[in-house]
Amino acid sequence: MSEAVEQVSAVLDRMGAPSALAPRLAARLGQRAAAELEANPWLLLRLPGVTVEQTDFCARRHLGDDARPDDPRRLSALTEHVLRQAARRGHTAVEERRLANVVGGMGVPNPTAALEAAVAAGVSVVFESTDDTDDDFDFAEGGVPDLPDAERFHALPDVGHAEQRLGEQVARLIGGNDPIMDALTAAETVSAAAERHEFALSDRTREALVTVALRPVTVLRHGPGDAAELARALVCLHAIAADSQVGIAVAAPTAQAAAAVNAELARCWSGDEPGPRAVSLPELLAGAPLEAGLVVLCEAMSVGVARAAELASSCADGAHLVLAADPGQAPSATPGRVVVDVAASRTAHVAEVADQGEPGPIAELAQAVADGGVPEVAAPEREVVRVPAASAQEAAHRVVQLLTDSIPRALGITPEEVQVVAAREDGPAGAGALNAACKERLNPGPGAHGGFDVGDRVLLVAEGPGYGPGDTGYLREVGEAAVVELADGRRVSVADPSALRPGWAVTVAAAHGSRWPAVVAVFPPEVPVSRPQVYTALTRAVRHVSLVDATGGALESGVLENAGAERTTRLVRVLREA
Repeated sequence: MSEAVEQVSAVLDRMGAPSALAPRLAARLGQRAAAELEANPWLLLRLPGVTVEQTDFCARRHLGDDARPDDPRRLSALTEHVLRQAARRGHTAVEERRLANVVGGMGVPNPTAALEAAVAAGVSVVFESTDDTDDDFDFAEGGVPDLPDAERFHALPDVGHAEQRLGEQVARLIGGNDPIMDALTAAETVSAAAERHEFALSDRTREALVTVALRPVTVLRHGPGDAAELARALVCLHAIAADSQVGIAVAAPTAQAAAAVNAELARCWSGDEPGPRAVSLPELLAGAPLEAGLVVLCEAMSVGVARAAELASSCADGAHLVLAADPGQAPSATPGRVVVDVAASRTAHVAEVADQGEPGPIAELAQAVADGGVPEVAAPEREVVRVPAASAQEAAHRVVQLLTDSIPRALGITPEEVQVVAAREDGPAGAGALNAACKERLNPGPGAHGGFDVGDRVLLVAEGPGYGPGDTGYLREVGEAAVVELADGRRVSVADPSALRPGWAVTVAAAHGSRWPAVVAVFPPEVPVSRPQVYTALTRAVRHVSLVDATGGALESGVLENAGAERTTRLVRVLREA
C-alpha cells in the first residue's frame, strides 16, 4: 500500500468509513488527498456509490458540532454530487432551475446558496445563453421580437469547458470556409478514383464526397450496412486530398475500430502504392497539431465532448473535419452528443454515405431494431444466431460455449476475434462474471499481477501514450509497466495498473466505438433495454453476431418502447452563438 493510500485510510478510519475506499479516493483526489479529506469529509461524495447519508454520518463523526447542514462545504459537495450524477448519464450541463430543484429535493432549504457555494469552491461553472433554438420567428405583428432571457446552465468545470472549447473550435473551422476543390473537379476526382480501384459508388455517396470537398465541417451519416461503402468513400477522399496536396488523416476511436476500418480499406484498394490508413484517435492526437487538410473521424457517435474538443483543437486553420457516424447508435459513454448536436446546429453540413447493395443479415437486423422491432432474419451463413436462455445463469453458460466452442468450430472465427458484449456489469450474466468464466476457460491462472496473468485479454479504461479508453488487447509483459498488445499490433506500456480491466467481456458502453469480426451480445433478465443499446451491440460485429436473450420478452419491448434517454447539452447553443 502506498504512503498516500495509507494516509487516506487513516483519515477514513477516524471518520468511521471503510478503509477499502482509500485507493479510489487517493486516485480521485490526488497527492494531497489525505489533507483535503481531513479538511472536507464531504469529498467522500466524489466516489460513485457513496450516499449523502453515509457522507453526513462520517462528517458528523469527524467534525462533531461543526458538521452543520448549511456548511458551505456540504452544500458545495451536494451540488457537485448532482452534477456528477448528471455527467454519468451523459449530460454536459444542468439548467439552473432544474439543478436548484434537485438540490432542494435533497433537503437543502436554500438551494441557491448551495449552487453559489459550488461555484465559489470551483466545482461548478456557470454558462449563460440567449440562443433561441426555435428559429421560426413570427413577424406577423411587425417589428423585431424581444431577445429571450438568458438561460443559466451549471456544469462540472472539465465537462463544461470542454464543450465550450469544442463549440469554439468547430466554429473556427467552419469560419475557414475554403473548399479543398471546386465541385466539378471533386466529382471528376471521385469518378477517377472509383474507376481506378474498380468499384461503384451510389449517387448519394458521390454527392456526399463533393460536399466534404466544399464544406469545412461535415457530418457524414451512414447506416449499419455501409462499412464497405464508407471505405470506398475514404479511398476517394484520399484521392481528393492527394490531388489537392492537402493531406488526409483518418482516425477511429480505438485501435480495434481502426483495424476494422483498415480491413475494409484493404478490400477496396488496388495498386502497389500505399493507400489510406486509419489510426486510433489516441495515436492521431499524439501527433497534434495535425497538418492534414482533411481529417476524418469514423465511429464518431462514440466520442464525447472532451475527446472531440481535442480533435477539433488539433486541426489546422482551413482544415476540413468529417464526422462519419451512424445516427442509430447510442450516444457516447462520456458526456455529450457531439454528432447529433453538430448536425442539429445547422452550422455544419450533413451528407450521407449509402451503399446501393442489399444489406447483409446483421445490417438487416440492426435496421429493424432502429425501426423498433427484433424480427428473425434469414442468415444462410449463420451471420446472425438467436440464442434463447431461461435465466442469467443459462445465458452465461451459453456465452462461454459460443466463445470457446460453437463460433470457432462452426465459423472458423477464433476466440481472439470474438468479443463478448454484455448489457450490464454486475449479475450472473454481467461483464464481471463473464470475464471470470472466460478467463477460467481461456487463460486460467492465479492473477499474480494485480489480478491479471500474462495472456489475459484486457480492456483499457484510461488514457496514456498511444492508447485510450475502450482499447482492448492482450497482456504480454509485466514489469515496471504492463505491456499490452493492441488490435493493430502495437505494444503500449501502461504504467498505471488501475487503467486495466478484464477484457474478455465488456459492457455496451465500453464496446461502443470498436468493431470485431464476431460479437456475442448478451441480455440477461431484469436489465433495462433500449433501442440504441441493442443497435449498438449488434453493430459492433463485422461477420457474425450471436444474440443471447434471457430477457423473457423485455428485449423486444425495450426496442419498441425505449428510444433512449435525452441528454442536456449546450453545444448547439455554443455553435450558434460563436
